Amino acid sequence: MSLIPALFCYFLFAVQLQYDTGRHRDYTAARPCPADKTVQEWERCVRTVSFTVDEVQLKGEWGHRFTATVSGAPFWNGKLPFGDPGPLLEQLNSGDRVTGTVWRGDVMALAEGNVRQSTAEEPRDEAPISAGIGTYAGLVAALGLWFGAARLTGRRRLYEPHTWRGLGRPLLIAMALLCAAVAVPAALPGIPWWSVPAVAVPLSAFTAWQFDRYRRTER
Repeated sequence: MSLIPALFCYFLFAVQLQYDTGRHRDYTAARPCPADKTVQEWERCVRTVSFTVDEVQLKGEWGHRFTATVSGAPFWNGKLPFGDPGPLLEQLNSGDRVTGTVWRGDVMALAEGNVRQSTAEEPRDEAPISAGIGTYAGLVAALGLWFGAARLTGRRRLYEPHTWRGLGRPLLIAMALLCAAVAVPAALPGIPWWSVPAVAVPLSAFTAWQFDRYRRTER
């Protein structure tokens, strides 16, 4: 029971979080491509190119709801996914000329005049959200180990409160709310991702201790 959330927690912290933070750091540090540099499909620098809008899709299949199909550049032509319709996508029409920001072979954003919109490919500083999910997965794994250890004692009075109905369900809900309450404000610029487990874990441990005390005194 604890193995799957423990592995998921490890993946988020050791793999996904490191990849996302590294990619966001590289993107923010990337410099504009020199004007005399030969255009290549994959470049470490940030290049600005012009596109022609061929089609805009604001409704469609799940996962491809907001897209713009562009052409006219040496590379990077095709369908671009977006997370929402605004502020630019809903204003575009077929034939419009837009400016694209390209990095490492992907279109990061489109702009028309002073209006700019990021595509789904642009790196975002979402490390606190990933840390919140990973922290919750780790807490679920720890909860399973706690319940398992209580049952392995073989003494009914020790493990009886440690059931899904007794402590499991309310603790899972409480830990999810705590992790969300810490991770969402931490997504603000300037707050490090490691503050999420540093705050959420002690709060969750204290909550579990209080719930356990309450269940035992209730019996």
